[in-house]
Formats: sequence, structure tokens, C-alpha cells
Amino acid sequence: MIRVAILGAGIGAEHLDAYRRLTDHFTVAMIVDQDTGRAEALRASDDFTVTADIATALDDPGIDLIDICLPPHLHVPVTLQALAAGKDVICEKPLATSMADVDRIKEAAQAAKRKVYPVFQYRWGPSLAQLRALIAAGLAGQPQTAAVETHWSRGADYYAVPWRGTWAGEQGGAVLGHAIHNHDLLTHLMGPVAALSAFTTTRVNLIETEDCAAISFEMANGALATSSITLGAASDETRLRLVFEHLTATSGTAPYAPGADPWTFTARDPSQQAAIDAVLAQATAEPVGFEGFLTAIAQDQVSRPNSAVTLEEGAASVALVTAIYHAARTGTRVTLPITPDHPLYKGWQP
Repeated sequence: MIRVAILGAGIGAEHLDAYRRLTDHFTVAMIVDQDTGRAEALRASDDFTVTADIATALDDPGIDLIDICLPPHLHVPVTLQALAAGKDVICEKPLATSMADVDRIKEAAQAAKRKVYPVFQYRWGPSLAQLRALIAAGLAGQPQTAAVETHWSRGADYYAVPWRGTWAGEQGGAVLGHAIHNHDLLTHLMGPVAALSAFTTTRVNLIETEDCAAISFEMANGALATSSITLGAASDETRLRLVFEHLTATSGTAPYAPGADPWTFTARDPSQQAAIDAVLAQATAEPVGFEGFLTAIAQDQVSRPNSAVTLEEGAASVALVTAIYHAARTGTRVTLPITPDHPLYKGWQP
């Protein structure tokens, strides 16, 4: 049984809901929030401690795993504190806002012999399990092109939280806080990015950070992809269309759990559709979102074969954001990886 302390009762409430469905693996022993009333409101029939002091969780020898659901500017210092305390760490996105800090986390995790799991829960859901099964069966073939849309609605009520929309608090805009999940899903399914070009702008809200972007990716395998991002849409919709050599995969529009909606998988050669449909019918179902993400962590904790998000994959997501901001500001094509001599290695904040 893995004993967990959740730091932050905002998005932490969604993590808690998933832990409640995984009681064979996890016990939530503590919730930490400056607003203890907000944490208490989550209790229901749970028997966890509520405190406003992060040190209480870090100093508790009975806590195995620290689940960081705090504002972005706290992710790095609290991750480093948790590792120093000998805890494994789950960290909400973004893991960090510079490659320099990513490298600090890597060194700390190695020294402590502990694991860090960046949060990318979009990877889980029945439709994504089907697509991975098709890829594994050799029915997809090579990635060719992809289009990703993160078209959401965020207004004054969202930005009423003081740290949002600021470089100091949120550390970035729609590229960092909203599309990062869809970009992770793109690379999870179609491989790493080799180079990109990007435009970012602020058109919807009176904020410091960007709320619209258009990005072009060249994948390491030669495939091409585009990402369209706005926080000025009429509603929240996520849409992905992934074109492989032998099939095209098209998502629904579920904004926060793309794998929950049914996808369509269409063979380029109609004679192959029956083989595709046969694999779809036999694909193993998997839980959606946070439940799937945490199930993979539970498997990883006992060294069983798993698909848990790795620290290296979290690092890749930070490198991608770094490259996007650099490309948008300089008007240049930016290549990856991001090395210590890169102008934004120590951070992209203006």
C-alpha cells in the first residue's frame, strides 16, 4: 500500500477522486493546503490528516509519495524538498520552467534514488489503448502528419486567481498551461520532435502571457505536425487527427480526456479495415485520465511492466516549451534537444 500526501486541494481534488478508485494500491494519508477549509471540504468519508504545512508531509516517515498539485512556481522547490526527504514524487505540469531546473531535479532524483512522475494523464483511455494496439500490431505504419487543436475558453473568471496569466506565477500561457498535455500526447504517439517553428500572441484576455499560438513540428522520424491553440473558443474542445502510413486516427472533442471519446480508425487501403476492426475489438480496456495514470505508477512502484510517465518524458515536455517560446520570440526554426548553451536553458521568463 502506497501512502500519499496531496499538496494542494485545487486540481488535487481530481487526483483524490482517482485515488479513491484505487484503494488496493493507494491510501491518501494527508492533504496539505493553505486553505484548510478547502481541504476539509474534500473529506467525505476519508480518514486523512489536513494541514497547511508542507513540512508536516515531508517529515512524516509514513508518507511514501508526495503528489504536488501546487501553482507552477512551487513545483521545482517542493519537488527538490520532497526528494531530499526521501519521497517519490508526482508533479503536476509543468514539471519545471527551465531545462536548468529539470537537470537539478534529475540530479536530485538520482542522488536520492527516488522517482519523479510528471503528470500527463491524457495518455490514458479506451481509444488511446486501441491506437497503441494498432501500432503494436503493425497496422498503423510510419507516422506521416498530424493536426492538434487545443481550442478552449478562458475568461476573466479564470484569471481572477492572482497568479494566473502572469510570468511570475503561472510561468507561461496557453503553450505551457493548456496545450502541454496535447503536445505530450502527440509525441507519445508519433515520436519526439526534432525541430519547430512557432507564433504566439495575446488576443483574448488582458494578461501578460500568450493565449493563442500556431506551431509547426518536424518529428525526428520525418513526420510533420501542426498545433493550433486558443483560449478564445466558444467552448472547450480538444481534437487530434493523426495520419499514419496505413491508417488515419481521428479523435472526438473531449477537452480534458481525449481517450475517453470514441475515435475513428480508417484504413487507407479499404481491404485492411477488417484487420483494423479485429484489433480494435480485442484491445484491452484501460481506465481514463488520472485513474490510468496512477494505475501505471502503482505498477511501477512494484517493478511490474507498466507505462508510467518517466522523468525523461517530463524533461522532453519542458524542452519542447523552451523551443516554442524561443522560436516565437526569434522568428527562427529551433532544433532540439535544448543544451546548456541554449539562450533559454535557464528559463523562458521575460
